[in-house]
Amino acid sequence: MDSPSATRDGAARALLRRESRALRRQVLLPILLGLGALVAAVAGAWLVARLLAALLGHGDAGWSELAAAAALALLGAALALAQERAQLAAGETARARLRDAAFARLLEGGPADQAGVGDRASLVVDRVEALDGYFARWIPAAALAMVGPVLVFAAVTWADLGSGVVLAIAGVLYPVAMALTGIGAAQASRRQFEALGRLSGRFLDRMRGLPTLVLFNRQEAEAVALGEAATELRAHTMKVLRVAFLSGTALELLSAGVLACLAWRHRALLGGGADPTAALFSLLLVPAFFAPLRGLAAAYQDRLSAAGAAAALAPLLAEGPAPGLLLEAMPPRVTVTFTDVRLAYDPARPPALDGLSFRASAGETLVLAGPSGAGKSSVLRILMGFARPEAGRVSINGQDAMALRPAELRRLSAYVGQHPHLFRATLRENIRFARPEATPAQVEAAAQAAHVLDFAEALPQGLDTLVGEGGWGLSGGQAQRVALARAFLRDAPLVLLDEPTAHLDPGTESQVIESLQRLCLGRTAIIASHSGARARLGRVLEIEAGRAVGTPRMAQG
Repeated sequence: MDSPSATRDGAARALLRRESRALRRQVLLPILLGLGALVAAVAGAWLVARLLAALLGHGDAGWSELAAAAALALLGAALALAQERAQLAAGETARARLRDAAFARLLEGGPADQAGVGDRASLVVDRVEALDGYFARWIPAAALAMVGPVLVFAAVTWADLGSGVVLAIAGVLYPVAMALTGIGAAQASRRQFEALGRLSGRFLDRMRGLPTLVLFNRQEAEAVALGEAATELRAHTMKVLRVAFLSGTALELLSAGVLACLAWRHRALLGGGADPTAALFSLLLVPAFFAPLRGLAAAYQDRLSAAGAAAALAPLLAEGPAPGLLLEAMPPRVTVTFTDVRLAYDPARPPALDGLSFRASAGETLVLAGPSGAGKSSVLRILMGFARPEAGRVSINGQDAMALRPAELRRLSAYVGQHPHLFRATLRENIRFARPEATPAQVEAAAQAAHVLDFAEALPQGLDTLVGEGGWGLSGGQAQRVALARAFLRDAPLVLLDEPTAHLDPGTESQVIESLQRLCLGRTAIIASHSGARARLGRVLEIEAGRAVGTPRMAQG
């Protein structure tokens, strides 16, 4: 049986191979441009060698060779610049593709994903960013390191066989040096990214809970813990950088050794004698021989970073799109039926739903009541596609709801929670979030139906007033009305509400309930509520320990 480390490494390699195939065209262009620049460098070196030989009294090279050498130098510079731009474009394309895929998987998982917010942010931001260098620099550098030295070796061998043999020996020694310095480097890079993920997650979670830390006088202890995590990350980073420096040092030693050997071999040119063109050409091509290898050494750190990042991203991206059917058309009215539904989050604990059965007819408002932990929110999670029952049947209009893709289930519904999240944007933009294509008139109509205009008109810029992240600057009741406006604008046939009147004062609760009654009119609504005014909202179904209390009114469907 493979070890977990081997499994992670295999998944990471599979991810990198898959993305490399998908980005084949983007990474091929910088490779071709790099080869063009190398060919120009070889041709230019031959012309410069002829010019130097003419200065030493051999050959008849003149202004035409000088002009050609200058033109080749400019061409090589232009190709190198174009190669750099093509590499940046390849990296940008890779980042966009991977970030879109990772974000889509996180959205499909929804809040059912138990990973911390910091860990998920690190996946989409830091890990994807670390893969940029793999496609922008490592793949072109690896390809050029295989082809470039062979091209230079062929040119040097054509000019002088002995010099070609020296270069061939150096080319064989370089992979050996890289292997010796790279032992354990991938593991070190993976540990670096694990430390980075832990630090990112801890920092973000503590920032979100900063008021709690201050209230319990834990800010200094958490500062010490963050310092220890930062020290751990620094130690892992230095280990990875040590490998990069060692590989670069090995390359420079080889390059210096080759120059010394070729200078000793061609020492006769110092005293004159035979035509030194071939000798000068061999010496001038030593930097061109090692340039692709130097690029490979510089990009080796990118490969190590990519290996660690891919190991973290591979489990997320390997899941593939969520299976299920698509809606042929949005039904105007829906009937929801639960039949002996069972759902457990943890096998060691009692199930959240234990044989729950009920029916919410089209256009009916059903209020799920019961103590905390009774299973009310679990019903909403199933209907939003964030959880799947282990047993029983959930049907919508008589059809198996679990056969639909989770995203299609969410298309059917509008959701309002007890702690609605408002983004740092204007009130109008926060409402339009439910339906981006909505017209200004539709947004204002939704705001009026939810009584948002009652308080927005007193703000400096009305609906165009900027609110802070999480709804900072608004009261709980005002934020709840913005969430209701989203539900009005979405205009879905199924409305799901989780404690929509929690933590509201009686006056605000009355306004919200009036808006809820208007929202639920003509729609199927399922409301989880502790409110004493729940009887005003619709039929009440008591739930306890994941089961309906009493004999529920059921119908087939």
